[in-house]
Amino acid sequence: QVQLVESGGGSVQAGGSLRLSCAVSGFTLSSNTVGWFRQPPGKERDFVATLSWSGGSAVYADSVKGRFTISRDNAKNTVYLQMNSLEPEDTAVYYCARSPFTVATRLREYNYWGQGTQVTVSS
Repeated sequence: QVQLVESGGGSVQAGGSLRLSCAVSGFTLSSNTVGWFRQPPGKERDFVATLSWSGGSAVYADSVKGRFTISRDNAKNTVYLQMNSLEPEDTAVYYCARSPFTVATRLREYNYWGQGTQVTVSS
């Protein structure tokens, strides 16, 4: 069955970096879009970044442009989110998810989700 498992979360100080990983199984990474979302405490889940199945189109939320980079390793069935220059506002549970669409930035366009990994950024 389809599974997505996030890892790499943790606690860092502002200005630091983390790399999140999303290990997928049950589907072919090279022909599916995977995206990252995050949900701060008490708030809604919001789009962060996505990379199309072809690997050619990356889309980022304005709040993370220039700081976060999404990438994939098809051989390892893993999608990464490199997060640099972290800010306290980046504190959230981060989720990866699969979409059947070529490019997807909306929650409802994703049909499988991981369990999430906590990222905490202190000032």
